[in-house]
Formats: sequence, C-alpha cells, structure tokens
Amino acid sequence: MELKIKALSPKIGTEIEYPSYATPGSAGMDLRACIDEPFYLPGQKQMKYGTWMPRLVPTGLAISLPGPEYVALVFARSGLASKHGVALANGVGVIDSDYRGEIQVALFNQGWEDYLIQPGERIAQLVVMPVAQARITVTDTLDDTQRGAGGFGSTGKS
Repeated sequence: MELKIKALSPKIGTEIEYPSYATPGSAGMDLRACIDEPFYLPGQKQMKYGTWMPRLVPTGLAISLPGPEYVALVFARSGLASKHGVALANGVGVIDSDYRGEIQVALFNQGWEDYLIQPGERIAQLVVMPVAQARITVTDTLDDTQRGAGGFGSTGKS
C-alpha cells in the first residue's frame, strides 16, 4: 500500500522530519508539530469556568490514501498521555480517503501542569488501516443474539 505525503511547509524534510515508523514493528508513524514557536497547552490548574479548550496543532502535511478502502487514524502518543496528560480532544482523529487538506491534531492537556509543545515535537501517531464501507439495508427486525440489547456494562464488571 502506498501512502503519498505532501509537504505543505518548507520546514518538512529540513527542520521537521517526515512521518516515519520508529521500529520495524511500529503500527503508527510519528506526526510532529509544524510550528514556528513553542507554546504552552494549559493544564487543569489554568482552567477557569469551562474555558479549557483544545489547540489545533498543524503538522505541515497532507496525505493521499489510495482509495476508500483505507482510512488514516490519528492517535495520541502514549508517553504524552501517561506522563503529561496530553491527549487528542476527539479521542481519535479520522482522515477520510478523499481529504487532501493539512493534517492538524487537536490536543488538550488533562494534566495539572502546563505542557510546552516544541517545534518538531512528536505530538501524535498516524495509523493507516483498511476499512469496509457498509451497504445499508433498512429493516424492521434484527437477528437475535445471546446479548441482545444489553450494553454499558451489561456483560459484567470485568
């Protein structure tokens, strides 16, 4: 599978690395902050009256997936999340096969302390996966299962 990557900033490939897999077994490739100056993501101690907002961080990149049978997913970096509370505002970013705009990462800080984002810092990871587009069939009945309509903890705590 070929993933075409277009640099939208002259920093890409010189000051900021192209996305790459860190190890041969890596599922995701690192996305980096394509910014001119460092900035702080305010932590919870800065939160006042619900004004805690995510920050869109540009990557300076656009991609072209080969077709609708693929999706690119943006995930948080586990180290940023577990050590500093920095996560994706939308949980997982979805990049559809027909999107050609800049990949931006919506980050927010769940931690107590402010976190400094540096230019070129690894801020997220990009995973390319196959996807199936469903053929929708409208019906009045669904097949029965043992679980049925039970959800939200209905199968037990563990």
